[in-house]
Amino acid sequence: MKMSKDLIKAFDALEAEKGIKADVLVAAVEEALKKAYEKNYNKAENVEVDFNQKTGNIKVFAVKTVVEEVENPYEEMSLADAKERHRGYDLGDQIKIEVTPSNFGRLAAQAARGIIMQKIREAERQVVYDNFSQYEGEVLTGEVEREDSRYLYIILPGDQEAAMAQSDRMPNEHYVLGDKIKVVVSEVKSEAKGPQIFVSRTRPELVKRLFEAEVPEVYDGTVEIKSVAREAGDRSKIAVYSHNENLDAVGTMVGQRGSRVQAVVNELAGENMDIVEWEEDPAAFIKNALNPAEVVEVLFDPRDERAVTVLVPDYQLSLAIGKRGQNARLAARLTQFKIDIKPESERDSVLASFKEPLVAKTNQPETSVDELEIDEN
Repeated sequence: MKMSKDLIKAFDALEAEKGIKADVLVAAVEEALKKAYEKNYNKAENVEVDFNQKTGNIKVFAVKTVVEEVENPYEEMSLADAKERHRGYDLGDQIKIEVTPSNFGRLAAQAARGIIMQKIREAERQVVYDNFSQYEGEVLTGEVEREDSRYLYIILPGDQEAAMAQSDRMPNEHYVLGDKIKVVVSEVKSEAKGPQIFVSRTRPELVKRLFEAEVPEVYDGTVEIKSVAREAGDRSKIAVYSHNENLDAVGTMVGQRGSRVQAVVNELAGENMDIVEWEEDPAAFIKNALNPAEVVEVLFDPRDERAVTVLVPDYQLSLAIGKRGQNARLAARLTQFKIDIKPESERDSVLASFKEPLVAKTNQPETSVDELEIDEN
């Protein structure tokens, strides 16, 4: 029995256009034909299907094992009957007997078409996954398409749909159909129904990528963004470092008359940007991170290598902490230190609380910030 020439040609076309290997298709078609035979003819038989891709010939074989005494005639053949077929057969051998039905062609064609369509869908899904997985952490411009109870859906380049959860939306933004927005690809999942792309407007990576687009020195690596701490829609702190000692990292980021930073602020609906200089010395970095407040001293807690008490002028305590603790909170995330802010008038009591000689530490290994201690008293 032969399969149509069009279907055979489709195998070659799929390998050339979709990258689906012919041997993978053949194996899938043979498995589908086996199931079609078992369903429509004799499920009890142990069968194999042989599909010749070059000629289109299809043959179905019942596979039987040679035994001394037959218990299951669908899967076994007696040694005596086997010898009648060929005297070389012995116990344990497997004999293939062709059982191809005369009207098997229609079922075979249907099964093959189904496999071809399935493999095309799988190949297309894989292409989408491979394409967008390499963009994780990158910024793309998309168009707002629709919204349901869970996600806002964005159409990305290539007409690929992406989902943005409520937590990934800017709290100070309202999106309407047709809006063009920049999003960072946060995750690409390979799922049974196809790849699922998730995007975000709240991730710190978005701030970093936007500055890369606006500041050539960041893009080429002369100025490095060391860390970003963000409360989306309200305020971000960015720590930067210049690999060129003659180039001011903060000034480069801000740009002439603030043009560069303003472009990022505009893209993020007015989100404030605090750009500070990264320092290798933790004390100096923490001082910078608490900008605009003045820091008198940074005291490292000998009981916890990632905890510090920062002393500020008494009249700047509220400024250092910030509204609802935001300035201190962002500084803690930026530096990866737990920060406790105290007025300088309490220095003696802070030192006394350590209960052991003060140890100044530098070049601390990075760990996550588990909690932020803020004392407004």
